[in-house]
Amino acid sequence: MLRIAVPNKGSLSGPASAMLHEAGYQQRKESKELVLVDPENEVEFFYLRPRDIAIYVSSGRLDIGITGRDLLLDSGANAEEILELGFARSTFRYATKPGTAAGVQDFGGMTIATSYEGIVAKHLADNGIDASVVHLDGAVETSIDLGVAQVIADVVETGTSLRNAGLEVIGEPILTSEAVVIRRADGQAEKSAEPKVQQFLRRLQGVLVARSYVMMDYDCRVEHLERAVALTPGLESPTISPLHHEGWVAVRSMVAAKEAQRIMDDLYDLGARAILTTAIHACRL
Repeated sequence: MLRIAVPNKGSLSGPASAMLHEAGYQQRKESKELVLVDPENEVEFFYLRPRDIAIYVSSGRLDIGITGRDLLLDSGANAEEILELGFARSTFRYATKPGTAAGVQDFGGMTIATSYEGIVAKHLADNGIDASVVHLDGAVETSIDLGVAQVIADVVETGTSLRNAGLEVIGEPILTSEAVVIRRADGQAEKSAEPKVQQFLRRLQGVLVARSYVMMDYDCRVEHLERAVALTPGLESPTISPLHHEGWVAVRSMVAAKEAQRIMDDLYDLGARAILTTAIHACRL
């Protein structure tokens, strides 16, 4: 039975469960459920605090887990990411009152407030900066007005909350984060679980591809086929079938979802007709 850690709350929880459901795994119906067994897929899900998942996985008690890259790095756990999942993207940056500092090189002797002291301490050490780091949970913006710190380090999405607090982002990003699948880093995970781990990863990769592509079908005159295929090359090559109407063929190909409307316009201008797109719910490549 493959043992997998899943975030039980926060911005990671909903998208993680949705992706697992799309990948064919059962998911809990009540937020109070802490453990769910999916016997058909031979998987047991454990719903844990996102910040604790890397610790559980590194202990070897759980085979793999889903958490944020920022939480993995901050934990210092003996775990590594093995697949990016493309959601819960964020940037981790420094912020302070205007005029306080221009960048990390000015932080010497200052105090930095953050909920991610592991990440910040390492970043300061890597840059040779001697500064203090104080751990705070929750909104750290207030720490500057209360005199607890001169600088904060936090996840920045739009920057609105920082501007509302009279702060400005400074310096380069400390890191960019997103949801990732992690496993123990030293290769000491249960060997018998490896086939199920690889199956799990293939399923999630299939979901990622299915979300990024659509299936496009269209009819095209034979004399325009080469130009049409150049627009829709597919992953291997498109499927082409002759139509009853002589001189016409039907084409089917996977195309990037974000490019689909433009490709449809180009195909129409080329003379293609009956252009349709359909969602892909699952795939294996």
